[in-house]
Amino acid sequence: MSSPARTDLGRALCIITGSSRGFGRAIAREMSRLVKPGSALVLTARSVDDLRSLQAELAESEAGRAGVVVVCVVADVSQKEGLESIVRASQDAFSEDMDHVLLVNNAASLGDVSRYAKSFSDMAEVDSYLSLNVSSSLCLTASVLQTFPQRPGQRRTVINITSLCALQPFRSWVLYCTSKAAREMMFRVLAEEEPDLRVLSYSPGPLDTAMQTLARSRTADPSIRKSFSDMFAQGQLLTCEASCAKLMKLLLEDNYTTGAHIDIYDV
Repeated sequence: MSSPARTDLGRALCIITGSSRGFGRAIAREMSRLVKPGSALVLTARSVDDLRSLQAELAESEAGRAGVVVVCVVADVSQKEGLESIVRASQDAFSEDMDHVLLVNNAASLGDVSRYAKSFSDMAEVDSYLSLNVSSSLCLTASVLQTFPQRPGQRRTVINITSLCALQPFRSWVLYCTSKAAREMMFRVLAEEEPDLRVLSYSPGPLDTAMQTLARSRTADPSIRKSFSDMFAQGQLLTCEASCAKLMKLLLEDNYTTGAHIDIYDV
């Protein structure tokens, strides 16, 4: 028999990458509502203006009035200095009475979907993409786990924002599919190695975001491009808020198998 769902995420340190817009911004808003007073959100992205506007919004919200601290870190996660600045800010925001550390690996890019796999012969181009979308997730996760080791009375949760592309090939999406599949296996290995850690790969579904606009306009393969255009035309795209609510439900119920891939349509 499963235990009853929690009503909050605890007094938490929440680190969210790619939090300035889209799904990451929705996660920041929802987590700010679900953490206890005395919690801290470390929000990271490359866009300073979008981060600042989110910080101001949260400061004026009920969470801000309840004393939830919001820290913004303008950082490129594909660079060592960017990762180091996120970890430093997280250390500064952490207090000993926090009972939950959450890391949301959300930052990602679609890559060049206007070309097919056989065109990617430039190793530097591929390495640059994988640095942002794969290497950064492993290195940031490892750094956070080293900085906040397991201790009695404290939960640790690592969330990987994944995609159907981690499981199925999409023509002309070789970079994105490769990165999502690699990240998924990375976090499955982590779940095996760290039994005290809660690990979740959450697939938020087809979201109405700038990435979807890019997919509809730039995808080389006509059938893939048409499928995205049809979803948009038929109103089948999901809002970030609706998908984020399902993610929060999973985190509060906390009944998922650690390391699992869970799609929004399975919640």
